[in-house]
Amino acid sequence: MEYVKELVLRHIFVIGGAKSGKSRFALATAEKMLEDTGAKGLFIATATVTDEEMALRIKRHQKERQGHWVTVEEPLEVAQVISKASQYGVIVLDCLTLWVSNVLFQDKDSFECRSSDLCVAIKGASCPVILVSNEVGMGIVPMDPVSRAFRDMAGRLNQRIAAICDDVYLVAAGLPLMLKGNLK
Repeated sequence: MEYVKELVLRHIFVIGGAKSGKSRFALATAEKMLEDTGAKGLFIATATVTDEEMALRIKRHQKERQGHWVTVEEPLEVAQVISKASQYGVIVLDCLTLWVSNVLFQDKDSFECRSSDLCVAIKGASCPVILVSNEVGMGIVPMDPVSRAFRDMAGRLNQRIAAICDDVYLVAAGLPLMLKGNLK
């Protein structure tokens, strides 16, 4: 991943299945970007504590980001956080799929507007943004309307994010496969 040091303002989209290694790859890429800069990274976490198991996951992820990371836990207003984050060397947003779920259950009708705002914020960001999302459309068609709505919303958002990012990686079994980008 030596090419990462050459990236100036490249936005990166990392997509894959659950526990595929996408968050680890996103953080490693961000760490390379921050090397020797003295800048702090911003980690935007969209997860919320819903039960004991999720609380343990969040704590484990927080331990992985010690050091030069500032963490903002924001389940809905991610576009606003990105828009105000001019002092960071890189932003990692993990994860878009949880964000879609949060929007679906809090204010489903705002999804298209929020998605557009997110795309505008990413395009206007003053530092690289690395976005992490699950690929949820490769399985069977869900039986219930809420699950189908979630799958459809996540799929549409993933397409929009992939279109505006410079580099797109699919991560499977811990291995990143570049789908879009320019290696030098």
